[in-house]
Amino acid sequence: MYYIITKKNILISSIAILIVIVCSVSCFVFSKTSSSWGLSFGAENEPPKGNATPEELLEHNAYYIADTSKKEVYLTFDVGYEAGYMESILDTLKKHNVKAAFFVVGNYLTSEPELVKRMCDEGHIVGNHTKNHPDMSKMSTIEDFKAQIEPVEELYKQITGKEMPKYYRPPQGIYNIQNLEDAKSLGYKTIFWSLAYVDWERNNQPSHEKALSILLKRVHNGAIILLHSTSKTNMEILDTFLTTLEEKGYSFSTLDKLGKN
Repeated sequence: MYYIITKKNILISSIAILIVIVCSVSCFVFSKTSSSWGLSFGAENEPPKGNATPEELLEHNAYYIADTSKKEVYLTFDVGYEAGYMESILDTLKKHNVKAAFFVVGNYLTSEPELVKRMCDEGHIVGNHTKNHPDMSKMSTIEDFKAQIEPVEELYKQITGKEMPKYYRPPQGIYNIQNLEDAKSLGYKTIFWSLAYVDWERNNQPSHEKALSILLKRVHNGAIILLHSTSKTNMEILDTFLTTLEEKGYSFSTLDKLGKN
């Protein structure tokens, strides 16, 4: 069998080689450069699309959404400092018998050990949000990564006498693939989110009506909900939000069930 070389064959071969090179370069860039976690919302109460698929994240022991065939949601809070709202948040969660996950920064463990101990004692997950909330995509080695993770683990154990649960949330959702692999190598699941809103601006808090409207339009099966504990609005609407979700038939699950149900 003879292969006849023509201009057309040369062109096709060149295009094929170019595609392979582009794909290889793209994969290299994707693994090395940083990304900010983002969502694209479609129809009301439908799961959003992330800038990576659930399947792609799962390869790195990471999640942004759970099983969408079940009417369950996962409530999580990012906790950078104490704004005076945590006692009320915990009281409301206790009232509804809802277990949440609190991703704490190192300084919170130092300044608020009693609140951290209460989170643990009341059955909530306390996750790792790094020592001082840096851009983790700039951590060039596993040693740099550990330097942000291990001090938080040590403080948690000092306060509670227990090992810290292995859940990690990148500060500001900034990450790269190496970060996910570093977290995985340390036994962590990386937890992003599929439902959030602008709640972190202390001097520009949304009204109760606006906050509830956004949250209830975006809630969906398998939602991993991100709220900030520094939001006065969140503290004030939490009881109503949880009650409404219960009335809509949602149940509350916990991160330790991810990948198991």
